[in-house]
Amino acid sequence: MESNNPPAPDPAPGVEAAGRAAALIAAVEDALAPATPAEPAAAPAEPLATSYRDPAPVPAYGDALPVAQPGRPPMTQRATDASVVMLAAGAGTLMAGTGAGVALWALAGVDPVTLALAVGAPVAVVAALTRLVRRAGQAAQQAAPVTHHHHYTGPVRQEHRTTSQTARGLIARTTMRTSR
Repeated sequence: MESNNPPAPDPAPGVEAAGRAAALIAAVEDALAPATPAEPAAAPAEPLATSYRDPAPVPAYGDALPVAQPGRPPMTQRATDASVVMLAAGAGTLMAGTGAGVALWALAGVDPVTLALAVGAPVAVVAALTRLVRRAGQAAQQAAPVTHHHHYTGPVRQEHRTTSQTARGLIARTTMRTSR
């Protein structure tokens, strides 16, 4: 049967806490107190071992499975080389992208026509110089045709064959023409 009486209050919460504190202080002092030897001082005992080194040699091979080591996972040399190249390319791309972003941020207030002229002018100059050099090379080739003078005594069969080869495009398509 349950009683409807309220629980009795703690007799004295401060007294109980003080008793627990005194017991804790006594336990700490007891732990810190120097031990009194039961016997007279004897020769110092061997210190307790804190580590152990197995003197047996490590086997060259065994039946234990390999354990993955921290760091990069085990890969073939080719895969390792490819991953290093990818990491380097990623770092280079990051630096180039950051540089372009900073340049665009700095040029945000520039007039678009001025920006187009400043960026396009060096490209146009390089393209014009390339075309000029190519035309000069073609003109020099056409200006001085090669003349052959041959003097034979006896029956001679002469063949003259010219082979030209051109490769064009991002994925090169090679065309070879032979004329006689």
